[in-house]
Parts: sequence; C-alpha cells; structure tokens
Amino acid sequence: MRLFRSLSTNASSVRLEGEQTLVRAPVERDWRDYAELRAASRAFLEPWEPTWPTDALSRDAFYRRLNRYAGDWRDDSGYSMFLFDRKSSALVGGISLSNVRRGVAQCGTLGYWMGEAYAGQGYMREGLTLLLEFCFGELGLHRVEAACLPHNEPSRKLLLGRGFSEDGYARKYLKIRGTWQDHLLFSLLSEDHAVNRDTIQR
Repeated sequence: MRLFRSLSTNASSVRLEGEQTLVRAPVERDWRDYAELRAASRAFLEPWEPTWPTDALSRDAFYRRLNRYAGDWRDDSGYSMFLFDRKSSALVGGISLSNVRRGVAQCGTLGYWMGEAYAGQGYMREGLTLLLEFCFGELGLHRVEAACLPHNEPSRKLLLGRGFSEDGYARKYLKIRGTWQDHLLFSLLSEDHAVNRDTIQR
C-alpha cells in the first residue's frame, strides 16, 4: 500500500480520460461555463446540497473556490475536478475527493454533482470510475467513503453500481438546504475496487 502521495500529483498534471468523459481540475476560464450550468440546474441541484450563498455563481466566489482547491491539492487534503464531454468539451458536472486522511486511515470522502441537462447519460458513472482509479492508484488510498440522502435513489444506484457497500444510516449527518438531514453511508475498499474493475473488464 502506498502511504504517501506521489510528488508528481498536482492539479495541472492530472487528466483522467474515458470514452466520453474528461476529468480535470477546474481553471479560471471555466467560470462562465460553471456559472451557467449551475444556474440552469439550480432547482435540480438545491435539494441535495448545502444552502447556496448569495454570491455562489459570481466570478469572485469561483476564484476563491479555485484557491481553496489549489490549497487542498498542495496539502493532499482534497482533489476537486470538473467533468467534461470529451467531444464537445462542454462542462457537465463536478466530482471531488475531500477530507483525505493519511496515517492509519488512508481514506477520503467522495462528492459529486451533475448538470441537469447531462444527468442519466453515463458521464458520472464513467467519471466516478476514473476518479476511483486515481484514488486507489495515484493516491494509494485504502478506502473511499460516500453518503447520500435516503431518497436520492439515482445516487444510491450509482454508488452500488460501482461496487460501494451500503454500511449504515447516520442521523442528521449533513446540513442540506439549512436542515440537518439523515444520510445513507457507503464505502469502497481498494480490494473491492480491484475485484469490481476486473469484473467490468471481462
């Protein structure tokens, strides 16, 4: 098991490519596409997310977000990326690994969002597969954790379909839209991922 991340792991050098999906770290030029996609998908996304600040889609807020992301990459504490359609280069969503813990834990927490116009088209399924390869390969993690609201059936199916186990039920686990809400808890171990990957490739 790799205990320390590769020194070559930085935002500008990581590009994860699948058949239809490209995953990379966001950059300044992505702001307008990000703001437009999130604005168009607001009603679709808000039921599953923390309350949006009043300036959530502003250029300054986006640049502050990029600064936080860059610090997380440098500190090996988080890895936030955007998903793009490979053919059109359209931004379709985002995926991240946060709260990375090293030492005896070697784990992190998965998060993701998808633009409404691109939901259900396989982008997140492939993006998650690419990110998991990055987590268990380049980052050398042992465990990836995730959580979703109990009634978020698409998210539950996505996680189970990629080999995650449903581990339990956490009461008032995260504050969503200003209210503490219960969540289902999931996890995927490196050895589980290896078996799942081999099954998919057969």
